[in-house]
Amino acid sequence: MAFHVRDPETDRVVRKLASVRGTTLTETIRDACEAQLKDVHPDRPNAGLRERLQPLLDEMATYPRTGLEADKAFYDSLNDE
Repeated sequence: MAFHVRDPETDRVVRKLASVRGTTLTETIRDACEAQLKDVHPDRPNAGLRERLQPLLDEMATYPRTGLEADKAFYDSLNDE
């Protein structure tokens, strides 16, 4: 799990910020990214995921509930098990 920064200017800025703050490069990058995430959705960190899933959840809610439970034997038979 490593990042490779190929842009010399980005490398310089991150190193300068880490030096000024007295933190490691990893801490500096993590803190900066977390701050940006809070700016994007300060009260709803998973808002993007929730918004993308909502149409699917709405469609699923239109299907009638049968009251039936999943049957392991049925699903196994689909795979010839």
